[in-house]
Amino acid sequence: MKINIQYMKKELARYFNLMPVKEEEQSVIDQVKSAIVFRGTNLWILMFAILIASLGLNVNSTAVIIGAMLISPLMGPIIGMGLSVGINDLDLLKQSAKNYLVATLISVVTATLYFLISPLSEAQSELLARTSPTLYDVLIAFFGGAAGVLALTTKSKGQVIPGVAIATALMPPLCTAGYGLATAQWAYFFGAFYLFFINTVFIATSTFLGVKLMRFHSVHNLDADAMRRSRKVVYTLVLLTMIPAAFLTVNIVRENVLENSKNQFVNAEIDQPGTQILSSHVQNDTLKVVAVGKEIAEARVGEARERMHFYGLEDMKLVVIQAENAEEIALASDLSSAEQANAALSKQVADLQRQLAAVASLDTLSQNVSSEAVPAFPEVRTVAVGKLNGTLTAVVTLREGVKLERGAMIRLEEWLRVRTKSKKLDIVIRNESEIVEN
Repeated sequence: MKINIQYMKKELARYFNLMPVKEEEQSVIDQVKSAIVFRGTNLWILMFAILIASLGLNVNSTAVIIGAMLISPLMGPIIGMGLSVGINDLDLLKQSAKNYLVATLISVVTATLYFLISPLSEAQSELLARTSPTLYDVLIAFFGGAAGVLALTTKSKGQVIPGVAIATALMPPLCTAGYGLATAQWAYFFGAFYLFFINTVFIATSTFLGVKLMRFHSVHNLDADAMRRSRKVVYTLVLLTMIPAAFLTVNIVRENVLENSKNQFVNAEIDQPGTQILSSHVQNDTLKVVAVGKEIAEARVGEARERMHFYGLEDMKLVVIQAENAEEIALASDLSSAEQANAALSKQVADLQRQLAAVASLDTLSQNVSSEAVPAFPEVRTVAVGKLNGTLTAVVTLREGVKLERGAMIRLEEWLRVRTKSKKLDIVIRNESEIVEN
């Protein structure tokens, strides 16, 4: 058994060993150095990529944003910073940091100028997605950077670098930061810039660890104390970068759990056939449910309140708003203008559906009454039941040249009221020669 375990370890080491495909160190360093300089072509490509990404965010086009990320040269100085720390090359670190700051400044200025002159000022979903970074973005940046540095330092590169550029998404946050500056929405600016900083730190960190893993030789040999200090700086920066994202992630997870619990509660305890739930949202420890259609009985609402603890909502107050029209919905709830418009439209649709159902019901009733009246009353040719001026009315057409006797007329009227289950039924009896109305 011991021999088999050792064999398995050797096989695993052989499969995961990267040293046989390691690229020549100087070739890697030269490649990184050539990608960190932002002058001439690189600078123009950066500005065009920023404009393309800004256009993509403006029109909410994912394909355009991906195209901008593929042509962006922003990865160069970030990888350069990680590599320089890994090989203790202070000159490369200074050069990379300088070009990184220049590229960042030019990118933000370019995006800001674009959004200042753009006629489209509304924030789309692609733009909003870059304003609230979480730990998931940390992991994406770290693993994306790890894939990138392995592709850079080994001979088997494949199509990794373009994929890393898409996954880590360096351009869109800078464009979103420019949008925040142009529109004076500081939450967008700081949120997007923080996402860009996360990507920077963790791509550089994974590059640093990758260089160490691939055993690159140091340009300058540091003593033990200097090595400890440098590692402490790296780990402190990583930790400080992660803390805000961790808090944001906890809040997002908590909100998602609350949203799922709320939806399950509303669907199971409040919703019912014939009722349309227009909205349900939590505000100040109060769950507001806005509904139109069939009225939700107070007893059902009371039972729902008693069962809120089963859904983790025991600390919430339940308010069910049942409005008859859009004005009441707008006054009784905190819906946005778009939600109010949707509520009004939903109410109109519900009213039309009820009217159609009533018409269909009357049509069926009219056909049934007519088919039953003809055998029971030979003088009757047809009976039509419908609403006339808001009142249920039965129009009885007699056969040609036939008149109803008084007794037959009374029996017919009583039969119609019983058959239609309406004591307030108006009856109109007619033939070609006369109309008798009761």
